Amino acid sequence: MTHMIIPHLVAPALLLLVGNSAFQQPTTNAPAAQQPDTSVAESGRVPVPEPTERAVEYYRSGNVIWLISTAWSIILPAVILFSGLSARIRDLAERLGKKWFVALELYLILFLALMYLVNLPLEFYIGYIRQHAYGMSNQSLGKWLRDSILGHAVVMVTACLVLWIPYLLIKKSPKRWWLYASILAVPLLFAGMMVLPTWVAPLFNDFGEMKNKELEAQIQALADRAGIEGGRIYEVNKSIDTKAVNAYVVGFGSTKRIVLWDTLLNKLPPREILFIMGHEMGHYVLGHLVQGILVASVLIFVTLLLIHLISRPLLRRFGRRFGFDQLSDIASLPLLLLLVNVFSLFVMPIGLTFSRHIEHEADRFGLEITRDNHAAAQSFVELQKENLGVPWPDWFYKLWRGSHPSEGERIDFCNEYRPWETGQPLKYGHLFQAPK
Repeated sequence: MTHMIIPHLVAPALLLLVGNSAFQQPTTNAPAAQQPDTSVAESGRVPVPEPTERAVEYYRSGNVIWLISTAWSIILPAVILFSGLSARIRDLAERLGKKWFVALELYLILFLALMYLVNLPLEFYIGYIRQHAYGMSNQSLGKWLRDSILGHAVVMVTACLVLWIPYLLIKKSPKRWWLYASILAVPLLFAGMMVLPTWVAPLFNDFGEMKNKELEAQIQALADRAGIEGGRIYEVNKSIDTKAVNAYVVGFGSTKRIVLWDTLLNKLPPREILFIMGHEMGHYVLGHLVQGILVASVLIFVTLLLIHLISRPLLRRFGRRFGFDQLSDIASLPLLLLLVNVFSLFVMPIGLTFSRHIEHEADRFGLEITRDNHAAAQSFVELQKENLGVPWPDWFYKLWRGSHPSEGERIDFCNEYRPWETGQPLKYGHLFQAPK
């Protein structure tokens, strides 16, 4: 569960950027820079598998947990706000810090520490107990606790480095702070996507060279054909944490990298891994990282504007009970968090709709660059199996939780999309480089 306002504000971006990693890529006996050998590429339709009973139970309980977590993310800041606890934390921070900046930083540390401790039981159940109960986790209790504390430390450092900026804007420009903060969000999101792969992710897992050099060469050849040059390929030891499978392409410039979970490499055959990598490369080549940041920036703009408009009457009505009457007061953080969480219920479906769109287009890119429909469809069958997926989720899941098209939709698309067989032009064929 997220325990600060920054992750909530950038949640759409993280869904659109980091969440674009539900893919892997297969290696065949043919060079990856060429089309797969039709003598081994099956042409039969891959059926959409029925979900297991455990997968259905995992799906349904996930919806319930989402409802509980969402309600809790609104109730907790409201209690801290209306009880006057936030104002008392501010008073303590001001007595210790004296100066505005120091007091703000002390308040953030105290507030986030409180939020972490209060949220810890629910996070422990969701991230440790539940995952082990469904056979999805390999993580030891010690590793989970270490990652939890480390993750909170990253959140706290990020908050201390960034949150003083919107508060300074509110203080200096109470009428237009939301506009300036929205503009500043763009470079901050870009910076975050530069820092995430090189500094944050390695804190939790070991990133190293691929052990399967033949597969690595095929992936690199596919990357060359996709026009991705200079990106390094990493294998990450996610098996220490999970049994789920995944892969992704992330970063800009010198931080650009192709990452495969070792669980993916251990469980899927090369051809399926290559398609998944084609999908992930599609995100990079089609500019989905940048598009995601821009869409997230628009959503942040709308959210901050709504906060600006709604906070004024709330402060007039409940300011005495809150213990402050200005949004620039550092004690207003739970109010901001409360409003962000409420507005996210209305804004997030927009971000998820866009996310599903770019995931679909990345599927198309992966199919066009590999032309291995059977491997592509089968990779989604394996994803459904390994990640306890349900092929046809209901409208509730799709509206508020579905960052990717359903496995059923993706399998059907992989079965049916074959423009090269009828001489139709490829949508992204002009982006492919000649094989080296």
